[in-house]
Amino acid sequence: MLRLFLSFLVCFLFAFSSCRVGLSKYSPTQKYSTEVLRKDYRFLRKVLEAKHPSLYWFTSKDTLDFYFNQQYHLIKDSMTEETYVWNILSPLIAKIRCGHTSVLMSKNYEKATKHLKSSLFPLYLKIWNDTMAVTGSLLKKDTVFRRGTIIKSINGMTATDFEYKFFNYLSKDGYAENLNFIRVSSDFPYFYKSIVGLSKEYQVEYIDSLGNQKSIPIPLYNPKVDTLKKEKDSTIIKKLSEPRVKKVERYRTFTIDSSKQFATIRLHTFSQGRLRTFFRKSFRTLRKNKITNLIIDLRINGGGNISSSTLFTKYLSDRPFKIADSVYSKVNTVSPYSKYFQRKWLNNLQFLFISKKHKDELYHLSRYENKFYSIKKKNHYSGKAYVLISGPTFSASCLFLNAIKGQENIKLVGEETGGGSYGNNGIIIPDLILPQTKIRVRVPLFRIIQQKHFSEKGSGIMPDIYVPTSYDAIKKGYDKKMSAVKEMIYNSILN
Repeated sequence: MLRLFLSFLVCFLFAFSSCRVGLSKYSPTQKYSTEVLRKDYRFLRKVLEAKHPSLYWFTSKDTLDFYFNQQYHLIKDSMTEETYVWNILSPLIAKIRCGHTSVLMSKNYEKATKHLKSSLFPLYLKIWNDTMAVTGSLLKKDTVFRRGTIIKSINGMTATDFEYKFFNYLSKDGYAENLNFIRVSSDFPYFYKSIVGLSKEYQVEYIDSLGNQKSIPIPLYNPKVDTLKKEKDSTIIKKLSEPRVKKVERYRTFTIDSSKQFATIRLHTFSQGRLRTFFRKSFRTLRKNKITNLIIDLRINGGGNISSSTLFTKYLSDRPFKIADSVYSKVNTVSPYSKYFQRKWLNNLQFLFISKKHKDELYHLSRYENKFYSIKKKNHYSGKAYVLISGPTFSASCLFLNAIKGQENIKLVGEETGGGSYGNNGIIIPDLILPQTKIRVRVPLFRIIQQKHFSEKGSGIMPDIYVPTSYDAIKKGYDKKMSAVKEMIYNSILN
């Protein structure tokens, strides 16, 4: 018995040390052979075709088959993980037009590059329509590219050129491109590096303060490792010392304006922040203070738990509501690929408990299809509500918006959401881990058709009151959409 135990211990330690050695040898610059990359690609295609609930929702099978074959034939040589993800997988996944299907680097890559800072294109830019404007600069003592400077082109590429190129690499629901305008604008240097590639120098055409078009060369930004390390260390210390309340406020906040004329709820997610308690206290405070105007900011709410978005809806909907007309999967298991999915066999267990096969041969989640949720009687809000929306408003936030859109006392303000107005794919969204490279691909397993769904043409949910990007707001650094809502409230009070 002792000999058996010792043998087991030796095997375990050997396996553990082998695993550690394998991890320590990983390098983000290492290249995988053509055959290894093609093997992972064939595997990914097989899984997507077998398990994805909406592979051909917005792209026909013939068209997607063409893209599958096209990208496969581009694997002609060995590649690094980063090159493979950006040049091969990302353009393919974007063609599915599903915002819940996306590519993530392997965990080995993330660990190896966690503290690394690479060279970057040096300007942060806001892109909208056919316009680009500077929002920040990495160049030391930059006196040319002030906030709001209009950029006409970079190495000959215009705003329209960047939109066309970048958007072909980024996933979204249907044709709701507004999300990608926000994504690219949030980190233009990163997307430029990953998709266009870096140059030692850039020729930038811009409009100066006198309205003249000029062109100057600017250098590649090269961060100093020691300086950045010190900055990162101080950032970590600062984060660790933050009070608990501030950490929670990253997810949601509730404030009453000093004028007592309105309150603001900012919800950045439906997944974290002790939301049940937060909702109860917030709506109780609204009632006690007799607040008749409410601003709800969902502009960066990417979704989260449906139970949380449903609870929030109960406080604001003026009638009982359903979450969806239909929620279904074409399979009831991730087998025979279970071991390659995050949570492995637990995904199959979830299917067993929540779905049931119907006459249409699909596996339905009847709980969401049939149940009407009653509205909250206690602390229910019936005043005027203005809901701020934008491209990153996605997934579970759109289930909430869909339920309350058109309600007389509620107005959606801002821009088109990134989440589809007709529906999306979600519920169970595990990562598929490719066997050879360990690259991760998020694969949703259920299709959701929303209740009261709007156009099936692939748009996001449209605002009732459109407030577009404002150049003046970019230049001066203020929140145009929030200012517009406050002005509506004050005008309604005066009238």
